[in-house]
Amino acid sequence: MAEKENKDMIVDPYKVEGEVDYERLIREFGLEKIDDKILKKIKKHTGELHPMLRRGIFFAGRDLNWVLDEYEKGNKFFLYTGCGPSGPIHLGHLMVWYFTKWLQDKFNVDLYFQFTDDEKFLYKDLSFEEIEKWTEENMLDVIAVGFNPKKTHFIIDTKHAGIMYPEAIKVAKKITFSMIKSSFGFNESNNVGSIFYTSMQAVPAFLPCVLKNKKIPCLIPHAIDQDPHFRLTRDILPKLGYYKPASIQCSFLTPLGGNVGKMSSSEAMKGILSTDTPAEVKNKINKYAFSGGRDTLEEHKRLGGNPNVDVSFQYLKYLFEEDDDKLNQIERDYKSGKLMTGELKKYTIDKINAFLAKHQERRKNAKKLINEFMLKV
Repeated sequence: MAEKENKDMIVDPYKVEGEVDYERLIREFGLEKIDDKILKKIKKHTGELHPMLRRGIFFAGRDLNWVLDEYEKGNKFFLYTGCGPSGPIHLGHLMVWYFTKWLQDKFNVDLYFQFTDDEKFLYKDLSFEEIEKWTEENMLDVIAVGFNPKKTHFIIDTKHAGIMYPEAIKVAKKITFSMIKSSFGFNESNNVGSIFYTSMQAVPAFLPCVLKNKKIPCLIPHAIDQDPHFRLTRDILPKLGYYKPASIQCSFLTPLGGNVGKMSSSEAMKGILSTDTPAEVKNKINKYAFSGGRDTLEEHKRLGGNPNVDVSFQYLKYLFEEDDDKLNQIERDYKSGKLMTGELKKYTIDKINAFLAKHQERRKNAKKLINEFMLKV
């Protein structure tokens, strides 16, 4: 009997709902699953595999073989990722950025980091002044990740409009309204700015080629919901004489409430923020983190827990336990009933708070570094 398809699943740049079926997204989006051959090719240059690669968290992409082949020929790629500044940063953002830092360090490449203040103004019920405030706040978190300031270039869409807009209109000329409608589900009630916006998001995928007057491969690390933007970008850029951008895509960090949708910074119970205090982290994990444990202590000892749905375990797997042996031991102990839910939550709280303490310390000193990271042309 065929497995019933999850009809409640919605995954696009503006909405993620339902239980996400990643195998189905690979099929529907036409992605390439990251296999052992690609992992071996990455490891050839990095010497090791990041935990998020070893554990299949970054699990799919486009043209990864090609971009690695170009790198081997000496045609280094650049990285492009970004942030929509409309609220505080949560762990789901940070996991992509820390992985991107690993790529930058291991391949010794430049990163172009886009702050889409125009997009958030067009889509959110926020004033432009509020968006500006969040742009600066979010920059502090990006800097705190530890990117190399000599190789990292911040692009703020409205501040860099002088170089962005001439390139964006070249993209826009190749995109029809019907293409936007089919990609994002837009209709006549969407404001004209939102319809134009994807042209701006395409620009960093080829802006370094414009600035350096040569064709350079681009690799975009991102969560899978952003794929529709870059499918359009891949369609358009060859028509403008540039390479299609390659991508490496990850699954979503589970929301605190369980395995539906993705982590959000707009709903406190759904996300742990980069600025949360140790007490706030403890409260959120203890109060909201969905447990894979049993209803009673006796039942848990007898039947064991389910780490596949346990949010604390998933956070360790995604971001906070780098040691595979330790993670496997936790999984075995939880499944056997030897490890209690309360013990697992406490261990996770300690790991998150240790991680955030270092991140927040770097964040304190980040404001004076903003100018170093800003793209200068």
